[in-house]
Amino acid sequence: MPKKVREMSATEVKRLSFNISDPDPEKDRVGGPYSTLHAVGGVAGLLLQVNPSGAKSWILRTKVGLKRKSIGLGGYPDVTLSDARKRAREIKEKIAEGIDPVEQKKTVRRELIAKQLSTKNFAWAMAKFIDEKSEEWKNPRQKQQWVNSLTTYALPHIGSIPVSDIKLVHIKSVLEPIWKVKTETATRVRARIENILGYCAVHGYRGEENPARWKGYLDKVYALPEKIKKKKHHTALSVKELPAFIKELKIRQGAAARSLEFLILTASRTNEVIGDKRIKKNGITWKEIDLKKKVWAIPAERMKSGKAHKVPLCDSAMEILNNIKEGEPEELIFKGADGGIPSNNFLSSLLKRMGSDVTVHGFRSTFKDWCSEHTAYPDEVSELALAHVNSDATRAAYARSELLEKRRLLMNDWADYCYHGEVIKGSKVTAIGGSK
Repeated sequence: MPKKVREMSATEVKRLSFNISDPDPEKDRVGGPYSTLHAVGGVAGLLLQVNPSGAKSWILRTKVGLKRKSIGLGGYPDVTLSDARKRAREIKEKIAEGIDPVEQKKTVRRELIAKQLSTKNFAWAMAKFIDEKSEEWKNPRQKQQWVNSLTTYALPHIGSIPVSDIKLVHIKSVLEPIWKVKTETATRVRARIENILGYCAVHGYRGEENPARWKGYLDKVYALPEKIKKKKHHTALSVKELPAFIKELKIRQGAAARSLEFLILTASRTNEVIGDKRIKKNGITWKEIDLKKKVWAIPAERMKSGKAHKVPLCDSAMEILNNIKEGEPEELIFKGADGGIPSNNFLSSLLKRMGSDVTVHGFRSTFKDWCSEHTAYPDEVSELALAHVNSDATRAAYARSELLEKRRLLMNDWADYCYHGEVIKGSKVTAIGGSK
């Protein structure tokens, strides 16, 4: 029969201290210094634990089922001696009824956490997802695009709704007003909501079901986007109109005119030439130009494909560069009025002043149309000139030294057409079909 411990008073308990020579020491959970355990009586197994720092807490050592467990009852003196005895008796009563108080406490805690997590609304989840995932996005503008689209179209409908409660009816409230009239925007918003709800499911904020999922879910509700969206292409000049446009552009002065002319001659994108002021991304700098080899090396971070790209420069493009005073390696070639990155409407404003309703990007379409309709160059040559790396043939061409010299011939012929058009007899444009 176990020895019965004398029932201590509150005063005696207060005097208890750490004793390193205690015959029944216990290490803490991380293997630190021993703590002294004092049996205080009143309830079998009730102990006051005192660690070397003098901090005290209550422990009940008792058998739960087949296992002997040490159950924490709280710190002393916040939990008094009488409170500790009361709690110890209540726990023993639960054990006698077949209840594991430790597991019950864990269950209650899990339910509390789940309840707290379930109150997280979509606006909170959206901000958390974007904050964590935006570091993976190559283009800083992506973060702003996510924020803008979701703030405009999703938050007014589901921003205040707990993510655990979002169902199909809520997703429909977001998409119904825009699915037919702004289909492309709607598909992006839907995909972004799906990502956020998936993130919430992984972190336990909601169940696995995702009402924003397209395949096998929303595709049963809405018409396919490609069946209803109106494809909007960048407005482009026809091939026939280009020489007259270039003639007018050539007589205009200023950095905008020269940068647009250079952009057309190289079939490049706006941000590759003048950069993007909104995200403080520079455009072309002098260190990218090899004046001897007549090659422009665009770094990967400024390319849509994320791959570095070389552009062979025709004589006309080189003439534009030679007429600009060469600066330091990091210096911009085409500058804004303040000497820095030009504004994002730098080139589009020039087009408006010229009375043209085309877009800057549309000149790439004009180039591709000219390549397809007026030359015999293989498709992968023009695709490489446009830095398209989607097809197997184009990727293979990249592996074969990027077809740089073939592209140089192509860009020289393109420049001839830009300045002279097909009406000139002997033009290389009309002769390309028979050349190799």
